[in-house]
Amino acid sequence: MQDPVGSFLRYIATTKRYSPHTVAGYRRDIGRLLAYLGVEEGGFDPARLTADDVRGWIISLSEEGLKPSSIDRMLSAWGSFYKYLLREGAVETDPFRKVSALKKPVTLPAFIPESKMSRLVAELAGEMDGGTDFRSRRDALIVLFLYATGLRLAELIAIDRTDFEKGFRELYVTGKGDKERVVPIVPALQQRIRAYVDAIKAENICLSGEKALFLTKKGNRISRSEVYRAVRRQLALFGVQGKCSPHVLRHTFATHMMNSGADLREIQELLGHASLRATQVYTHNSIAQLKEVYEAAHPHARER
Repeated sequence: MQDPVGSFLRYIATTKRYSPHTVAGYRRDIGRLLAYLGVEEGGFDPARLTADDVRGWIISLSEEGLKPSSIDRMLSAWGSFYKYLLREGAVETDPFRKVSALKKPVTLPAFIPESKMSRLVAELAGEMDGGTDFRSRRDALIVLFLYATGLRLAELIAIDRTDFEKGFRELYVTGKGDKERVVPIVPALQQRIRAYVDAIKAENICLSGEKALFLTKKGNRISRSEVYRAVRRQLALFGVQGKCSPHVLRHTFATHMMNSGADLREIQELLGHASLRATQVYTHNSIAQLKEVYEAAHPHARER
């Protein structure tokens, strides 16, 4: 096969219909090993590559300071390349099968402590009830909504006012993989959604027939960047340290549910996780919090 790399890139672009951005990513990842080997894209002979060559490349990437996740992404790209070559009969062996993925450090999801979140909820509820301007009420509701439901950012943006059961007691959400689920709405949030919807009507925010729940001042569906800015602005305003993003509120929802004794499968259902494994990370957050409490309160821990 002449120019196996070019042939593979054309395959994923035309047959697999990968986006130009994804194809460019594959080209970059494959190019890193070619540069290490000192060969051009068109002059690479895949049959001559050995597992020792791959291991030497991984060591050089590690010495450059690349994260394990970045190295694993490159190994995955090359693994896909060799699967293609095997299927086409261009090679007889895959050197990447003999190379293990790197172990990644476990990163626990960031979340806001319950004491700080309770104060934040009280402040935001008061801000909504105080009759401030539309954008301030909307931004306060976004934070309250994300914390009370654990929705993903894309799910929040996609909410229509018609997605609620009458009375705003339940929300019908279409999540990843078009999987539908029902999310209960707590009474305090129901009350504030009603007040917010009334404000949309009273202030003539939406005259175009747009059904979205969260709107811009001009009556259009809110964008991802505007939700990010709203969350970051509100959390920073109330003294939340570290990362201030919609996903942190999702993590906070799940962690607080876990700490309050909710069943892991119930949390899985509320979050819309396809696998229980994705939900299990929150048990580590609970354990980490227990350790902090123990270190601060237990006499033997203080002695150490």
